[in-house]
Amino acid sequence: MKKIVSTMAAIVLAAAVFAGGSSDKGNKHYVMKLSTQLNETSVMVKGFKELAENVKAKTNGRLEIQVYPSAQLGTDEDVIEQAIQGVNVCVLTDAGRMGNYVHDIGIIGMAYFADKYDDVLKVTQGATFKGWVDELATKNDIRVLSFNWYDGSRSFYTHKPVKTPADLKGQRIRTPGAPAWAESVAALGGTPVAMPWNDTYSGIQSKALDGCEVQLTSAVPARLYEVVKYLDKTEHFHLINGLIVGEKWFKTLPADLQKILVEETQAAGAKNAREVEAKGAELEAELVKQGMTVVDVDMDAFRKAADAAYDKLGFTALRAQIYKEIGKK
Repeated sequence: MKKIVSTMAAIVLAAAVFAGGSSDKGNKHYVMKLSTQLNETSVMVKGFKELAENVKAKTNGRLEIQVYPSAQLGTDEDVIEQAIQGVNVCVLTDAGRMGNYVHDIGIIGMAYFADKYDDVLKVTQGATFKGWVDELATKNDIRVLSFNWYDGSRSFYTHKPVKTPADLKGQRIRTPGAPAWAESVAALGGTPVAMPWNDTYSGIQSKALDGCEVQLTSAVPARLYEVVKYLDKTEHFHLINGLIVGEKWFKTLPADLQKILVEETQAAGAKNAREVEAKGAELEAELVKQGMTVVDVDMDAFRKAADAAYDKLGFTALRAQIYKEIGKK
């Protein structure tokens, strides 16, 4: 049934690509529907709306970006599949999910792969990452427009304070459904549960989950302080994101619109990432104001525990290679 719904949605959205507009490519009006699970108040959604305004201005209205927050177009996985089929959708995604298509790119979504945003940014500018991007396009019909959007560091949110990996043992923790995320959470002591983000609040409230791991920019708008007591500041993932479209749809755009779309998406991502960085302390203070307690964890213990996930997914040698490439010890 899920496949049928996804296929029908793809057909409907695809029809919108070719409906209306002049047959003259110089005047034709193109629409790109940008999908994200983040809600309307997210700093990143603000960035997407700025991107839409910039693209509209630079293309004289020939390319319109419509922003759909709160998973209005469906789960990330479903919309990614629609993009691959050629639908005019763009998806905010991460390396963990892209690892389902090109295995090695998943390393960017591994625990403690990076210490800060700029570390991951260096990786995305290197030769190894470029190879992954080329493989996504040529073998999977996925075009990466930019991979420099940042949503902050992710930590655990729980009912009980967590200071070491042992404290997470037996706790059911929501995380996105990708091997890099799931194996990392398991290595850090938790029991990973894949669940759509919009169901996480009710999942914790109903005790189907014991907690989740997420970034501050999502924790505050989701009002997690109503269902959990502790922010366990592990900062295990630095969530760098990408905006992707289907290669088939991207090639329907005239060359000048392709160029503008890529350039403006990268510029907007770079600007928005710094805005997200600047909001971190303010968002954490809001959680404390709402009654949450911030727990300082044994960071060394968590870093050491994370190594097991690299071994399990075959990423240990790759990590060393990439660190050498970017000059990280």
